[in-house]
Amino acid sequence: MSEATQWWFRKWIDPTGENTRFSGVDAKGRRYPIRGTWERYSFRVGNLLFLVMSDRNDGGPPVGRDKKGGYPAGAVTGETLAWWQRMVAENKDAIIISAHHHMLRETTVASGPWEGFVKKPDGTWQGHYHGYFPNGGPEGASYLYWVDGKPDAQEFENYLAARRNAIDLWIGGHTHTNPDDRKGGRSHLERKWDVNFINCCALSRYHASKTTLPMSRLLTFTEGSREARVQCYLHTSQHAPQGWYGAAEKVIRLSKPFRLA
Repeated sequence: MSEATQWWFRKWIDPTGENTRFSGVDAKGRRYPIRGTWERYSFRVGNLLFLVMSDRNDGGPPVGRDKKGGYPAGAVTGETLAWWQRMVAENKDAIIISAHHHMLRETTVASGPWEGFVKKPDGTWQGHYHGYFPNGGPEGASYLYWVDGKPDAQEFENYLAARRNAIDLWIGGHTHTNPDDRKGGRSHLERKWDVNFINCCALSRYHASKTTLPMSRLLTFTEGSREARVQCYLHTSQHAPQGWYGAAEKVIRLSKPFRLA
C-alpha cells in the first residue's frame, strides 16, 4: 500500500496486534497465536492450518488507489504467493484453509472477468457489484487479479489445478450479494480442483448499496469427521427473515478427518 494507507491499516485494523493502543487488538489474548506479519500469517487450530493473506492494492494505477479509494481488483505480492506455496507444500498433514479478501477467478458467484459490472444500452460498463474504474484492471474487479503487478496472473489457480486437493478451503468475501445469487452460473459455495470455495461476505449493509446484504457463515468441524457444516446467517430481513437461512446451508468434504488435539 502507499505508506500512509499501509500505516492506517496496520494502526487501526492491526491484524497482528502490533498497535494495541490504537486498534484494541491484543495478540496476547489470542488462544491460537499467529505466525507471520500483517501481510501474511498463519495459525493452527488442531490440524486446521489457516493461511491468511492481506489484499495489497497499493500505490497508484493500475493496481492501487485513486482519489476515490482502492480499485476493486485483488492483489498480492510475489512474496506472499511464494509464502503460500511453501506453506501448502510443507503442511500436507493439515486441513489447509486459505483466506484472502478476494475469491479466485471463476470459482464462486460473480468471480469471472467483467462480472463485477453490467452493460449499459450503449455497450459501456456500469458498476454493479463493484465500482467501474477503467484504469484499475476492471476485467478482474471480482477476483484476485494481480500478483506483483502482473494482470490476470492466475498463479493460485494454476497451482491448484496442477495439484488437486492441495488445500481444503479458500474463503473470501469481496463480492457482496444475496445468498441465492448465481451470477456466472456459480453459487457462493462451489467445489473446484477438489477445493471448497466459500464467498462468505458481507457484514456491511451499505458499503455497496446495489447488492450488499449483511450475512455471516458459520463453519462447524466435528472431531474425527471428514465433513464440515457451512451455515448462513442473515443479519437483516432484506432477502429473507433475519436468522439462519437453511436454503444456503451445505455440508462440504475435507481431505482428512478433523482433529482438535
